[in-house]
Amino acid sequence: MSSSTLVQRIVATLKQRILLGELGIGSHLSGQKVADDFKVSRSPAREALMVLADQGYLEQLPNRGFFVIDPPAEPQEDRDRVISLEEPEEYYRLAEDWLNDAIPEEVTEQFLRQRYNLTKVQVIDILNLASRVGWAEQKPGYGWRFLNVAKTPETLEQIYKVRSLIEPGALLEQSYQHDLEKLRKLKKDQQELLDGGIETLPADVLLKTGVHFHEEFIKLSGNPIYHMILVQLNKMRRLLEYRAMVNRQRMYRQCEEHIQMITLVEQGDNLEAAHLMRRHLSGSFAEKSPILQLREEYLAEIAEKGK
Repeated sequence: MSSSTLVQRIVATLKQRILLGELGIGSHLSGQKVADDFKVSRSPAREALMVLADQGYLEQLPNRGFFVIDPPAEPQEDRDRVISLEEPEEYYRLAEDWLNDAIPEEVTEQFLRQRYNLTKVQVIDILNLASRVGWAEQKPGYGWRFLNVAKTPETLEQIYKVRSLIEPGALLEQSYQHDLEKLRKLKKDQQELLDGGIETLPADVLLKTGVHFHEEFIKLSGNPIYHMILVQLNKMRRLLEYRAMVNRQRMYRQCEEHIQMITLVEQGDNLEAAHLMRRHLSGSFAEKSPILQLREEYLAEIAEKGK
């Protein structure tokens, strides 16, 4: 992992903890404490603290370290934008270039090393990650090929269509486990979102809570294949939506429907819960993410130049 990517991840995680209140105003942070927490050296830890201080989340006091201060108000657009750092930065650079037709369909590892100034290990890591998600494959013998399956707005629609088949189906499995403790925990999480979390949590956290609900809910089917398929679909979806905008108003309805489904299952009415799940997913087809809009603008610009 490059130093800049490591610093970005530490910054993003600490910022999230501050915004969630896990690190309250006045909390003390030192380079050594952060280094120990993230199991890194003091250099990237201290660099991350300096970045957060520059951004107005921390105050640095001479000989005392860093302290959490009242975070600055973010512009609404920035607050609602999903910026995921779950994968290395170079993975998303590669994804953007592929989605925007900036690189050929077939490439060599050497080409990618030179284009992105990466080591051989870094290139292999991001290619293997793309392969696991499903948008790259190794050619027989030499080189790699990128797949169009992850490249169009229609892919998002196809993902939701498959989900609208498997998630209601999971609720109707005879092996479905009515685990009331897990159901209560899922309901509590959704209620906390309705009670204020939707307005205060970072956009990326909100997106993850939705993913978590559906993956945990489908686990109760007793058939692990349902969960395996959904996890894979969500990996592909994250590639296409990682710079999407969260619609906070729409999330109120989504959370309310999540709670309705849980209540129906608690009552033993899995059939009605399955009907609601199908309607829920049919109405949740995401708007095209900015990365796909950028691709359309790029293709339109190329077409204009060709006239």
